[in-house]
Amino acid sequence: MPTRPAGAVRSRPVLTLIAVCVSCGLLPASLTGTSVALPDLGSDLHASLVTVQWVVNAYNLTFASVMLVAGSLADLLGRRRMFTLGLAVFVLCTTGAALVSEVVWIDVLRGAAGIGAAMVLTAATALLAQAYDDEGRARAFGFLGSSFGLGLALGPSLSGLLVGAWGWRSVFLAHAAVAAAVLLLRPLLTESRDPGAQGVDYPGATTFSGALFALTLALVEGPQLGWAHPVVLGLAAAAVVLLVAFVRIEKRRARPMLELSLLREPKFVAVSLMPVLLAFGFVCLLVFLPSFFIGVNGMSSQRAGLTMLLLSGPVLALPVVSGALARRVSASVLLGVSLLLVAAGAAWLTVLDQHSTTLALAGPLLVIGTGVGISFGLLDGAAVGSVDASRAGMAAGLFNTMRLTGEAVAIAGMGSVLVSITQHNLRHPSGWEGSVGELANRVVQGEIASVADKVPAPRRADFTVFVSDAYTSALHTVLWLLAAVCAVGAPLIMRMLRPAPAGRTVRAEEGHDAKEPITMGETS
Repeated sequence: MPTRPAGAVRSRPVLTLIAVCVSCGLLPASLTGTSVALPDLGSDLHASLVTVQWVVNAYNLTFASVMLVAGSLADLLGRRRMFTLGLAVFVLCTTGAALVSEVVWIDVLRGAAGIGAAMVLTAATALLAQAYDDEGRARAFGFLGSSFGLGLALGPSLSGLLVGAWGWRSVFLAHAAVAAAVLLLRPLLTESRDPGAQGVDYPGATTFSGALFALTLALVEGPQLGWAHPVVLGLAAAAVVLLVAFVRIEKRRARPMLELSLLREPKFVAVSLMPVLLAFGFVCLLVFLPSFFIGVNGMSSQRAGLTMLLLSGPVLALPVVSGALARRVSASVLLGVSLLLVAAGAAWLTVLDQHSTTLALAGPLLVIGTGVGISFGLLDGAAVGSVDASRAGMAAGLFNTMRLTGEAVAIAGMGSVLVSITQHNLRHPSGWEGSVGELANRVVQGEIASVADKVPAPRRADFTVFVSDAYTSALHTVLWLLAAVCAVGAPLIMRMLRPAPAGRTVRAEEGHDAKEPITMGETS
């Protein structure tokens, strides 16, 4: 739990809340909003799918893998200082990504921006916990979760408008401008440190970051090299070994970087699994649907962004409603229903094809958005409230790590599955003289029109229909998988959040022999 030094003056809570929510809403917007710019970026810079994918993956990967280190440094060096430094890094790197013309440099700068984002989020969480106490803290974290969902949801729509008006570079410049504006609130924030901080857990940080990087790289390279390729298998094995080593390292530390003991709290585990499941059913769609709309449906960037409002609109309005509902309906029911809605919407979205109208897509997109909107108003507050108040900071850190790790893995995994299935469906493209792998990459990237231009004119129309059908079929398969993941997860989450029967408890009375059997129940 973040601590405030003796004699320190409390920061103005409302202004702290504004600074934290604006900055933390911007961070996911920089992930999902960039997805709308990828087709134009890739076409303008003549980049391959793999390098374009890393514009998203590099940011999300470093964001997730560096969070634990950033949190430790914030405790050691000061939360306001880390918040300021993170915003500065984000501004500089995001501005740089808008100015360079080599996609590899954009990937590098996006990775560095992800490091800045991790510094901002971990420090912002601690600043918010410092500014509020008890019930006020729970409400503040509820606003934080809503702002995170707001950024995820609005990112594609606003970016679509920016790309249509001023091109893909304007997306990065707009994100940098918002972050720079938040920096003006820095003098209003109070500095604090953890007096018990003992430095950075470098072995833990190295093994965790290495495991996440190896897994993401394996998922991205799988369709390119083949899933049985020694490099892919070696990366997957390395990810498993490093993850096991990380768990063993953390268990042996007196003050672990990641409080794994929280994973013994069933309610906390259930709440932490929710954003992982929603990453498959919602965040992945925010990243990949715009490319489908642009490439297969022939939408402009602006129209694709506006169509995405059908998916994101409910996420903007429903968190407040779900917060009110939570006073009358249990969280387990609300979260279970939200997952079932996402599952139903993903299954319904299989009506999507190259002839789909916005009206035909409205139903499934609104259903998915409704399910996500219900959960986003509850998750952050539920994560903090599912453990003892003294562990609120630890709970927020672990919850955000699982959320971002789930998003990184889900996006890389869904991209790989899409490319693999599309490549399988494109085994015999008539009129295409290049490799099927290259064709699949460019189709998933949304460049159907540009690849069709390389096919002889008499075959062009048939070729366009063939590749569009291949990609649509692949997306349908992925949507059924997403629906299955959420449908299976719903009863699991509801069971884990269900209150324990009266009279059943895990707490042993003082002096109870640890070897005697203890009845199970709630742990928090």
